[in-house]
Amino acid sequence: MTEAKPPRTSWFRRLGPGLITGAADDDPGGIATHSQVGAQFGFNLMWTVALTYPLLTAIQAICARIGRVTGEGLAANMAHVLPRWLVHVIVLLLFVANTVNIGADLAAMGAAASLVLGWGEIAFAVVFAAGSMLLQVFLPYHRHVHVLKWLTLSLLAYVGVVFTVAIDWGAVLRGAFWPTLAFSRDAMVAIVAVFGTTISPYMFFWQSAEEVEDEMLAGDGSLLDHPEQGPAELNRIAWDTYIGMGFSSLISFFIVLTTAMTLHTAGITDIATSADAAQALRPIAGEFAFLLFSLGIIGTGLLALPVLAGSAAYAIGELRGWRIGLEQKPENAKVFYGVIALAFALGLLMLFLPIDPIKALFWSAVLNGVIAVPMMVATIIVVSNRKHLGPFVAPLGLKIVGWLATAVMAAAALAMFVL
Repeated sequence: MTEAKPPRTSWFRRLGPGLITGAADDDPGGIATHSQVGAQFGFNLMWTVALTYPLLTAIQAICARIGRVTGEGLAANMAHVLPRWLVHVIVLLLFVANTVNIGADLAAMGAAASLVLGWGEIAFAVVFAAGSMLLQVFLPYHRHVHVLKWLTLSLLAYVGVVFTVAIDWGAVLRGAFWPTLAFSRDAMVAIVAVFGTTISPYMFFWQSAEEVEDEMLAGDGSLLDHPEQGPAELNRIAWDTYIGMGFSSLISFFIVLTTAMTLHTAGITDIATSADAAQALRPIAGEFAFLLFSLGIIGTGLLALPVLAGSAAYAIGELRGWRIGLEQKPENAKVFYGVIALAFALGLLMLFLPIDPIKALFWSAVLNGVIAVPMMVATIIVVSNRKHLGPFVAPLGLKIVGWLATAVMAAAALAMFVL
């Protein structure tokens, strides 16, 4: 039996799943993608960040609603809608994509630590993986979630970097709100990369699962069992998601802004990794900017790793009917924590294989883009099913934006294969 906390009466204090999920979206892979966009295209593709915000917010709000209303995570709900064998395939692809992401993030974090200290790239990657995994396994969720909330502050490093350089705000506003449609192959690849790294399946599963985890801790029960809680809880979910995804988009905006003002202006347009971006900033923006950028990579990686490993474990556990939850003691949920350990172990193994980390990130984005589409279709079908969700089906506006997000992701997935 899990240890329960007293119910939390303040909706503000219950912010968390949306905030942590949004912050984890700016992982080292996302930093690398947005750094490349800024370095290669300057302000011309900043509009992609503005465009993805409402799309990301809608799909995450849908996932959170499903978890809070039914008291089950996304994989369990998908199994009610899709053929079970298909859900198994989707969850397997999720695990593979998340594992590749973990390996790429660990490589970036190790490289960032090595840039700052001058040694220990692999050693630091191993330490980061071991530390993150041990915290996730042995620290109860209600304590671990506070660690993750504090780690979201590491993203402010990318806001701090902006104050080290001069900004042409007129050009920034034009780039953000007056789209420049470039149809070159490089521009299309960059646009697809932004969509793929922003709207990622692991975020769907994590936010839905953590709504269930929070519900169990608070002792509230599902909204289907306690409909009187509906208005307050759905309002909290909306604000949590708006704030979390807004924070994610704001940081992405500042990463593009920083690299556009520094690297693009200096003619440095080929940035392969987040560590490359930090190193390139050093002679242009100064030691302070370099240090902030590097430490931000490590902080965001520490935030993203448990989300990547945890979302895979939740999805597999829900589908297989295991005892799951980060509030569970390790001896009570051995297989659930075993999946988390396996994801970290396979991610670390990638560091010792002859695999180009950039190609790994690309194929992870491809997998994410492909499997996101059927997942988004399934979630919108679930959230529209009055028989399944009763009076808590999504409102028309949310469903319209959700379908729009799905169409954008389908186009992005198609473009990944065509380009």
